Parts: sequence; C-alpha cells; structure tokens
Amino acid sequence: MTNAKDLKAQYEQDKRLCKEDGERAYSLGVFGDELAKREKYKGVQGIDAVHLYICLKFHWKPSDVRAMSVHDLRFLLTQEMQGWTLPKEAI
Repeated sequence: MTNAKDLKAQYEQDKRLCKEDGERAYSLGVFGDELAKREKYKGVQGIDAVHLYICLKFHWKPSDVRAMSVHDLRFLLTQEMQGWTLPKEAI
C-alpha cells in the first residue's frame, strides 16, 4: 500500500506535468495567433491557425492534423518556432 508521503509526491509530480502540458498548449495557441497574422488568415486564430498552417504546408487532412498531440504539433513547427518567445501581452 502506498503511504501518504509517496502519494503526495506522486500528486505533486502529476500536477507539475499537467501544468507544463497546459503551458505548452497555451504557447502553441499564442504562436497560432502569430501564424494567422503572418499568413494573413481571416477568421482563424490560435490552435485553429496552427492546424490550418500544417494542413496547407504538408497537404494533410484536417481530421488527421486535429488528432495530433500538442507535442507532435510543436515538433512539426520546430523550425517556425525557432527563437520565438511569448509576447509580453501573453505572459
């Protein structure tokens, strides 16, 4: 049986990982706003702009791109995100 100290440590680790995942998803959405501006997308922003950009760049179906994890989407945008940081308004 797991003792209270081990359980607390596990919960703290789980919470940290979930927070990090959320921060990566948030920053990807903010980057999507930049993509939308750069690519002159109308009516698309955030993660939808990321999906559209990847669909157009690789000629993939939207359903396939939407099924991808944040980790995979960020990997596909490695070159585009090189040197990019969150704008001060998003921090």
